[in-house]
Amino acid sequence: MASGTALIYDEEMTTHKLLWSDPICDIEVPERLSSSYEQLRSYHLVERCVHVPAREGSEEEILLVHSLEHLEVAKSTRTMNEEELKRVSENYDAFFFHPSTYHCARLAVGATLQLVDAVMSGRVRNGMALVRPPGHHSQRNAANGFCLFNNVAIAAEYAKLKYGLQRILIVDWDVHHGQGTQYIFEEDPSVLYFSWHRYEHQEFWPSLKESDYNAVGLGKGKGFNVNLPWNKVGMGNSDYLAAFFHVLLPMAFEFDPELVLVSSGYDSGIGDPEGQMNATPEVFAHLTHFLMQLANGKLCVVLEGGYHLKSLGESVCMTVKTLLGDPIPQITGEMTPCLSAVESIQNVRAAHKPYWKWLAYEDTSFLQNLSTKSHLIKKANSDPSTEHESKITNNNSTVKVDRFLELHMKSILFPVPPIKTATTGSEGSEHFLPEHVQLVKEMDKTEIKALVSDFYADLVKDDKTLLSLGSMFVILDKILKKEVCNGIAASPTAALSAAVALRHSVRFGFQRVLCVFFGDMQMIPDTEDGRILIINICEKEHSGKTICKHYISLNWKEDAEGNDFFSAVLGFILPVAYSYQPNLTVIAVGPNRSLGINGISLLVALLQGLAESRIFAVIEETEKSLMQSVAKALVGASTPPFGIYVPPSQEKVYKIKTLRDQFQQEWKMLQCSGKL
Repeated sequence: MASGTALIYDEEMTTHKLLWSDPICDIEVPERLSSSYEQLRSYHLVERCVHVPAREGSEEEILLVHSLEHLEVAKSTRTMNEEELKRVSENYDAFFFHPSTYHCARLAVGATLQLVDAVMSGRVRNGMALVRPPGHHSQRNAANGFCLFNNVAIAAEYAKLKYGLQRILIVDWDVHHGQGTQYIFEEDPSVLYFSWHRYEHQEFWPSLKESDYNAVGLGKGKGFNVNLPWNKVGMGNSDYLAAFFHVLLPMAFEFDPELVLVSSGYDSGIGDPEGQMNATPEVFAHLTHFLMQLANGKLCVVLEGGYHLKSLGESVCMTVKTLLGDPIPQITGEMTPCLSAVESIQNVRAAHKPYWKWLAYEDTSFLQNLSTKSHLIKKANSDPSTEHESKITNNNSTVKVDRFLELHMKSILFPVPPIKTATTGSEGSEHFLPEHVQLVKEMDKTEIKALVSDFYADLVKDDKTLLSLGSMFVILDKILKKEVCNGIAASPTAALSAAVALRHSVRFGFQRVLCVFFGDMQMIPDTEDGRILIINICEKEHSGKTICKHYISLNWKEDAEGNDFFSAVLGFILPVAYSYQPNLTVIAVGPNRSLGINGISLLVALLQGLAESRIFAVIEETEKSLMQSVAKALVGASTPPFGIYVPPSQEKVYKIKTLRDQFQQEWKMLQCSGKL
């Protein structure tokens, strides 16, 4: 498995700049690149990356996507004077030429292809290319929206040609619709293109009918073009996460890409004058983390928009930190998607139901977007001069956003624990666990006895059980004290170890501990005070415990054909977990588990987005293969294999829907339809 993160940056790309006054184009400044790089440097991230030089994309490479006529026009601008440049620029919507634009645009293409080569050849695992000009608006025969050549589209065609790839996922989280990318691939089933974008019922640029949710692709490409329109401003972290849980990730796991490309525009972040959204920088860490679980970790992030320099720089850093494998900051804000976001999500699901197996049995119907339609009528009758006033207010608020971000980043960033994953050296575990797992010394027997007799005597009845808790205590204490990020312990009685671990964590002071228990959970702690949330995944319902907000039983037996657990993880478990926002996650595997290694590993990998990636896993000591797979997921050295994707049966879809309906008022990230 490849390791390392590539970073591609070339100062030459800052020479492309606007030479005349243009109120539309004046936000696309060279500092977008240089200040982002400086921010990476200030976090000491530059030296941790693998440096890959940029190069110019060749004419042949550009012609994979663009017409010869478009290439020749771009080439001709190198020797033009300012007046001529201005005249050519006026032929396009929101674009400007500079004598160095052609060179910079070729560097942007080449840098993106260098990144693809580094990832596909295994030189690095993933990476980011900081490029200008951006690319996702440019079309086969036209520059558009600050974009000359479509860097990511060229990269997709290049990867198909050079590496024989048959499934590429493009995720476009820029706040504008990447209509250029859509037009290039809308008939191509080998590229799944997902874009969310500010739309406001076609009021926002590029104001196209084909940017709406019902543009699903053409011909063989039907179902492979996914538009999620945001019909109001102010979308936040929970709206973006809901879009991933209820639309993008289920599609992506079913599609099973061989490479993931991100059109990474950060104008969808807080403070941006274009997007006017409220998502804070750490949301991009979470989105990146989810995408890292696909395509065996082959992920190429390519800069698109982003026009508030501080917001852009911090968001770039959050992305690169995550690519490097750092623990992920706790997400902030209320975990409740707004009604307008839920309406858009429901409409996308309804539009794509004919094309995706995971949607086959989902209860989907189109909604009228009532939460935002009335706003448009008011807007049509409002005074147009207020738009100018809001721009002035926005300029004044830049300073406030800068100050907010400074304080916000201080509050969410934390020192990375010196050890990523710990275990004790019991039962020769060092021989089968990944090399990056650190062995720690077990607790002394007298210490264990004293601790148990003081606090856990009611749970522990005999000496053999008592001594088996030694490895659990030492690893858990190191996680609680933030000396290690996560850990894994073998236990002869995982159910007991989990019960003690939960009580120990609460006694230590954690306010919210999430426990996901696979198998028969013989000892169910009291969850009434909300400090523990238990999700028990088992074959049969536990007779002695009533399902409630903080104790949820999910009866699930894995399909014999492959992994059908994706639907439960994405449609139920992750949304509940993100709604709860735990400080610690405990994953326990007891006897009679009804789920295979692939399903459990998938959940472990995805849950690392929570609790600053603090996870304690306790597993029955006979489960060597499972321990190995979970340890791999915790170390993050490789993406564990998730097995063959199997769509859920009608019965299982109904089971998740029933639970979703039961709990969506308590755990609001479950909301994905307008029927609340």
